[in-house]
Amino acid sequence: MINITRKEETVLDKIKIFDVESDDGIPLESLKRELCTGSFHEYDLIQVLNSLSSKNLIEFDNTQIKSVNRDIEINTVNSKSDLKELELSIKEKNSFEMIKSLANEKNLVSRYVLEGNLLYGDLKLTNFRMFHIILSLENKGLLKKIHKSDGEYYLILE
Repeated sequence: MINITRKEETVLDKIKIFDVESDDGIPLESLKRELCTGSFHEYDLIQVLNSLSSKNLIEFDNTQIKSVNRDIEINTVNSKSDLKELELSIKEKNSFEMIKSLANEKNLVSRYVLEGNLLYGDLKLTNFRMFHIILSLENKGLLKKIHKSDGEYYLILE
């Protein structure tokens, strides 16, 4: 599933309409004439097109736009902050699943093993994101930091 904002949805819908009419791609000028009125500026349009291109929903080369027809489930959220929150939730969920897979029979995971897997494992989180996720999981009551004689551990509470 791909998550997009309302602005991205508006632009994507226009691109799908224009795509039916054009075989060679949509000229950027046509899209500007249609969308760049009122509060939707050219700068916003370029940002949205780049964002949609990075999500592989369109092909954009600064002059032409082509729709990529894929049967991908798209979820629309109201704003960029909602989008970031949703993506963080997904990262938290994936991180917690990884942490549970690392736990021993007592539901303990060494702090260094946990952090190493989050940083260098499949998720490849940044330091900031990793600590933010760990703190969030602790605040939600899913993890608890434990100090033992042989080191620091996280206890999985779920």
